[in-house]
Amino acid sequence: MLIKEESGYVLQLKVKISRSQQLYYIRKHYDVMGTPSDSVETTSQPIELNLAKWSDRFLAWLIDFIIVTIGIELLFYTVTFPLWFESNPGRWFNGVGSIGYVARSLIFLAYWTYFESANGQSIGKRILNLRTINTSGKPIDIKEALIESFGKAFLLPIDVALGWIFTNDRRQRIFNRASNTIVIKHKVREQVSTRGVVYRRDD
Repeated sequence: MLIKEESGYVLQLKVKISRSQQLYYIRKHYDVMGTPSDSVETTSQPIELNLAKWSDRFLAWLIDFIIVTIGIELLFYTVTFPLWFESNPGRWFNGVGSIGYVARSLIFLAYWTYFESANGQSIGKRILNLRTINTSGKPIDIKEALIESFGKAFLLPIDVALGWIFTNDRRQRIFNRASNTIVIKHKVREQVSTRGVVYRRDD
């Protein structure tokens, strides 16, 4: 009789530890994703992440492109304003096409790296309710943001085309795959579990 009680006590202790670990994981996940932990409902299902549509991602990129391009043009004309009063201002800009491309791309790289490492959202993503996270559902760090942003800044057509062909199951660009990141859309609340992650497309 005593042995049964002891074994029952050990079993109960194991259950308590398991539930404690589960609650810790839930609180940690929802604090990261910006959802109050006291409103989380535990389920036995894996985490569901709504993969953003390519069209939404393109619109977010377009918004970012327009905003940054306007900023670059304003900066350029402000810096070069005195030169436009010369008789031949174009002579100052001969042969700087490749340098201008690299400079613009570096500005885009800095823009996306900064915003997406901060909270996973550029201005365009914030408007469309998208977020860049890693494949485990956690926020990305500055290294991951730098890698995934490099493709958008320098090699976007190739990055998207190859990603469309080879990583369409998770809708990753090639540099998303290299940085182990995905883009999700906040549409429904994710279901939390310690079992793993399920990727659900935002169709």
